[in-house]
Amino acid sequence: MSKAASTDGRPPAPHLADSHEYIRVHGARENNLKDVSIEIPKRRLTVFTGVSGSGKSSLVFDTIAAESQRLINETYSAFVQGFMPTLSRPEVDVLEGLTTAIAVDQSRMGGDPRSTVGTATDANAMLRILFSRLGRPHVGPPSAYAFNVPSVRASGAITVERGDKKAVKATFNRTGGMCPRCEGRGTVSDIDLTQLYDDSKSLAEGAFTIPGWKSDSFWTVRVYAESGFLDPDKPIRDFTEQELRDFLHREPTKVKVEGVNLTYEGLIPKIQKSFLSKDKEAMQPHVRAFVERAVTFTPCPECGGTRLSEGARSSKIGDVSIAEACAMQISDLAEWVRGLDEPSVAPLLAALQGTLDSFGEIGLGYLSLDRPAGTLSGGEAQRVKMIRHLGSSLTDVTYVFDEPTAGLHPHDVQRMNKLLLRLRDKGNTVLVVEHKPEVIAIADHVVDLGPGAGTGGGAVCFEGTVEGLRASDTATGRHLDDRAAVKKDVRTPTGALEIRGATTHNLRGVDVDVPLGVLAVVTGVAGSGKSSLVHGSIPAEAGVVSVDQSPIRGSRRSNPATYTGLLEPVRKAFAKANGVKPALFSANSEGACPGCNGAGVVYTDLAMMAGVASTCEECEGRRYQAAVLEYRLGGRDISEVLAMPVSEAAAFFADGEARTPAAQRVLARLADVGLGYLTLGQPLTTLSGGERQRLKLATHMADKGGVYLLDEPTTGLHLADVEQLLGLLDRLVDSGKSVIVVEHHQAVMAHADWIIDLGPGAGHDGGRIVFEGTPADLVAARSTVTGEHLAAYVGA
Repeated sequence: MSKAASTDGRPPAPHLADSHEYIRVHGARENNLKDVSIEIPKRRLTVFTGVSGSGKSSLVFDTIAAESQRLINETYSAFVQGFMPTLSRPEVDVLEGLTTAIAVDQSRMGGDPRSTVGTATDANAMLRILFSRLGRPHVGPPSAYAFNVPSVRASGAITVERGDKKAVKATFNRTGGMCPRCEGRGTVSDIDLTQLYDDSKSLAEGAFTIPGWKSDSFWTVRVYAESGFLDPDKPIRDFTEQELRDFLHREPTKVKVEGVNLTYEGLIPKIQKSFLSKDKEAMQPHVRAFVERAVTFTPCPECGGTRLSEGARSSKIGDVSIAEACAMQISDLAEWVRGLDEPSVAPLLAALQGTLDSFGEIGLGYLSLDRPAGTLSGGEAQRVKMIRHLGSSLTDVTYVFDEPTAGLHPHDVQRMNKLLLRLRDKGNTVLVVEHKPEVIAIADHVVDLGPGAGTGGGAVCFEGTVEGLRASDTATGRHLDDRAAVKKDVRTPTGALEIRGATTHNLRGVDVDVPLGVLAVVTGVAGSGKSSLVHGSIPAEAGVVSVDQSPIRGSRRSNPATYTGLLEPVRKAFAKANGVKPALFSANSEGACPGCNGAGVVYTDLAMMAGVASTCEECEGRRYQAAVLEYRLGGRDISEVLAMPVSEAAAFFADGEARTPAAQRVLARLADVGLGYLTLGQPLTTLSGGERQRLKLATHMADKGGVYLLDEPTTGLHLADVEQLLGLLDRLVDSGKSVIVVEHHQAVMAHADWIIDLGPGAGHDGGRIVFEGTPADLVAARSTVTGEHLAAYVGA
C-alpha cells in the first residue's frame, strides 16, 4: 500500500509519537553513581561495561528497571499493591521514555526442595495436563500427577445458610500426586543421634551438643531437665525404654517449669522443626555445619526419589510415566514429545514442544525437568528464567540482562548472542551488563562506566559505538583486544589427587589424576560434568578449600568488616585502648544508636506505598551512640574507621597506636583480591556479584588447606581485573598451595599449567575426559571444542 504524499510535495512531518526514541536518564545517584545523565536508544542492543563495582548494575537494575517496575506496580489497585513488594523511587532527577522492563538477573532460584526446573518453567504444568488426558490407566485430573498436591479426603455435615439453613451431608475428595512418605521432596532425612548429645553424660552435665543449647537455657535444655519425664542426673545411655521414647519422640505436651507454662516435645521432632524446616543456605556457618553433620538425606524408599505417589507413577503414555519423562534429559524429552501424534491435544503438544525446544536453543538441553532449582548455577538460573521470554509476542519491552553468558563456554556464547539479537529484532530494547568482548562486539550502543570502582567509579567514561570504545582511552577500550599468551614454561606437579570411577550425575566412570602444586584448570562446555567432577568426586579429606558460586547472604546490617571477621580485632583494639567493653563498638549490640537500633537509617512503612528510609537524626547515619563515638583509636572513632576504604584502613592499622596485626592480615587479603576500594562498613546488599565472590575468596584465603578449588572466579570480573586474578592465583601456587579452577575464560586456560577438558558435549553426551595436558598441547592438537576456541583466542 503506497503512502499518501503531502500536497506540496514535501515529505510528511514525523508523527509526534515517533519522537520518543530514547530512554533519558538525568541525575542518577543510586549507590555510587555521580549524577549520571545518558540517553539510551530504544529498540537497540545496549551493552553496559566497566570494572566490577563501577555502577553498571546501579544504573541498569537499581535505576532504570526498578523505576519501570515501580511505575507498573502503581497502576494496580491499593488492595493489590498491599500484596506486592514495595519499591522506593530510585535516586534520580528525571527518567523519561521508560517502557515495561523485564529484568532477568543472576539471583539463584528458590532453594525450596519442591521447586524444580519443570515447576519453574511451567513445563511440568503442561506435562501434567498431557498425562491427565492421555495417561493409561487414568488416575485423575492434572493435580493427580503433581508432587506438590497431597491427596485429601473429608466427609461430614455442613450447614448452608440458605432458606431454612438445613444441614447437608457432604464428602470431599481430591486426588494429588504427592508421595505421602517424603511429602513430594524426593528425599527422607535421617538424624544421627550421636551428633545431638553425648549419651555418657546426663542432662545436668551438659549432654547436648547442639549449637546454641546451653545448659542454663530456659527454653531448651531446662525444659527437658525439669519436665518430670526424665531423670536429669542419669546418663542418657541408662534411660529406660519409656524415658528414651519420651526423650526422643514424645508428642507436644504442656509442662510447668518454675511456674511457667511451656511445651515439652521429643528431641527429634523439635530438631526437625527448628533446623530442618529452614533453608540451609540461610543458616549461620556453624549451624549449617551442624546440620550437615547431623542429618543425612537419602532417596525416598517409597517413590524412589521421584516425589510422586504410586498412582501417578503407574499411569503411562506408551511405556513412559510422568516420573520417567521428568527424569529424561530435556533434549530427549523434546524428541519423545515430537513423536506423539494426538490431534485431541495438538495445541498442548505444540506449546510443550516450543518450551522444551527453548531449553535446547539456550544451551540447557542437558538438564532434566526434575532437577532441583536450588542446584542450578547463577548462569543456568538466569537462562532458565529467559525461556519464558523467548517465544513471547510482546514487543517494545525493555529486557535487562546481567551477564547472560556467565557460566557459558565460548562455544555457547555465539548462541546466546543470537538470542539477544532475536529479542532486539522483534522491536525490543535490550540492555545487557557484560564484560565479555564477544558480547560487547554485537552491541549497537555501548555505555562504559568508571573510571574505577566504588567511590572511584559511578561516571560515564564513554558512550557510543564499539569502534569508538576500542579507540577510546578507557580501561575497557584499552583491554578490549587483550589476549593472554599460552604459558611456555609450566610448573612441575608435586603430586596428584587421584579420582577413580567417578559417576556423579553424568560422569561415566571417570579416572583422572588432578596434579597438585600447580594451577590446574577444569574446562568443557556447560553441562559436561566439570562441577560434578570437582565438587562431587574430590574427597573431603583432601584438605580442600572450596569457593563456589553460592550467594553471600547478608542483611543491610552486614558489611565487609562483619563478614570477614575484621570487626572482631578492631573492636578489641578500641576496647583495649579505651578500657571499655568490646560490645560497645558493635552497631548490632550495646553500642547501637537507640534511635535507629544501629541501622543508621529509620524506615517508615507506608503500607502499599513505597517505604521511606531517612537518615537517623540522632546519630546522623553513623549507627553508634554519641558516647561510643567519644572513644578513639589512633585519633579516629569507630564510625570513621568503618568509613575507610580497605587500602586506607590497611595503612591505618599497620603502625602507631592503631597497630593491629590481626586486622592487617584480613585487610591484606581483601587488597589481594582487588577490593582495596571497598569501604569497611558498606552494606553487603550494595555489592555487585563480582565483588561478593571476591569477598568470599578473601575470607577463604585464611582457611587451612593445601588445595583451593575455585568455581568460575572470573564471573563478574572486568577484562582489566582478570589480569589481577591471574596474579593472585600465581601467588597462591607459589606459596605452596594447589589451585584447581573450574573456568571457561580463555585467559585463565592459557595461563594454566595443566588443563582437564570434559565433553565432548553436555548431559549424556558429556561426562568423559576428552583432553589432559598443557595449554600448548591443547592448542596444537585442536582436538576438542575448547582447543579450537583457545587456539583462535591466542591467535595460533
